[in-house]
Amino acid sequence: MSTTVADIQLITIPKIEDFRGNISVIEKDTIPFKCKRVYYLYDIPSGAKRGGHAHVEQHEVLIALSGSFEVIFKDGTSNRRILLNKPNQGCLIPHGIWRELENFSSGAVCLVLASDEFDESDYIRDYQDYVITKEDIKLLK
Repeated sequence: MSTTVADIQLITIPKIEDFRGNISVIEKDTIPFKCKRVYYLYDIPSGAKRGGHAHVEQHEVLIALSGSFEVIFKDGTSNRRILLNKPNQGCLIPHGIWRELENFSSGAVCLVLASDEFDESDYIRDYQDYVITKEDIKLLK
């Protein structure tokens, strides 16, 4: 878990423009991992927050399919905030980064592409545990 907020990347998802509407396709090497799980967040009440965890091994890409939301990233030392509001742009989150999602617009839909199936043991859900884990890893180096 030696990743930092500097490792977060915005990736462009190919967009095919057409007078009838646009289409974006995720295939082959659009994202840098084999997707094993897809889920999406929607009907998020005003003022609600999502996320509030880090993954030990799993990587994810977040995409605002509709509307917008902000993602706050933390690595125990630095913070970074990214607004997602384009359906042809994804935010690649490597393992070991804390994330919180907030400020969802009305009708926002957040698509998540994950490198692994759900595994509760891969989640760190308490921020203090996360900071301690990051510090332990730094000491081992």
